[in-house]
Amino acid sequence: MEQLSGGNMGAVHRDGPDVLRPGGPWTPSVHRLLHHLREHGVGGVPEPRGLTDDGRERLEFLEGDVPPGFPVPGWVWDEGALVSAAVLLRRIHDASASADRSGPWRSPSHEPVEVVCHNDFATYNLVFRGGRAVGVIDWDFASPGPRLWDLAYLAYRIVPLTSADRSDGFTDEERWRRCDLLLHSYGSTASRGRLLSTVGERLIELADFSDRMAVELRNPDLAEHAVGYRRDAAWLAARLSRRPAP
Repeated sequence: MEQLSGGNMGAVHRDGPDVLRPGGPWTPSVHRLLHHLREHGVGGVPEPRGLTDDGRERLEFLEGDVPPGFPVPGWVWDEGALVSAAVLLRRIHDASASADRSGPWRSPSHEPVEVVCHNDFATYNLVFRGGRAVGVIDWDFASPGPRLWDLAYLAYRIVPLTSADRSDGFTDEERWRRCDLLLHSYGSTASRGRLLSTVGERLIELADFSDRMAVELRNPDLAEHAVGYRRDAAWLAARLSRRPAP
């Protein structure tokens, strides 16, 4: 059995064609969602394969490239990666709009409830083939919410919208153009300004959550993540105050 990288919230292992992840009260809801997505033509999500005797969830292993969160490989910044990620998210959201939302869910719901959000739809959870996003893993934090909640976090990671330059030197103007491309590729009618303000809200909530989990899991790395999220939220707010987005 091979331990996979990532797994900040618990160890993840590969067992042949399957992945074993920590389960919880939310796992049946997540598996029900995954079955629903697959039944509605979304092939880029893992097939749920039940639970192990010790309570871990068993899922299909999706073949492809999953980039690390840091350092981010250069090919992630290709526009094809951004466009394909947005298209994949739209397909998932459209299918999830008719899914059972009753839960229980590990993450809180957010209003207005439009779809079931992945809640961590980021490059490090996307499966790429040939530089294009074809699948998404790590669904345990899914919960009902607005489309923009997921799209904002994807923008944060793939535009990117961060004070730490991990993007080979994109200027602010290039970042704003990539925001517009992301919205267009998804088919969202939201303005860039609304997207960016949602990114800020998302980061503050994520920082608070990371602080709580750092204590609960006794994982100081999560507290460091919280510091970074608040720094990035302040960085983005400062830019918007100087030049409000349209």
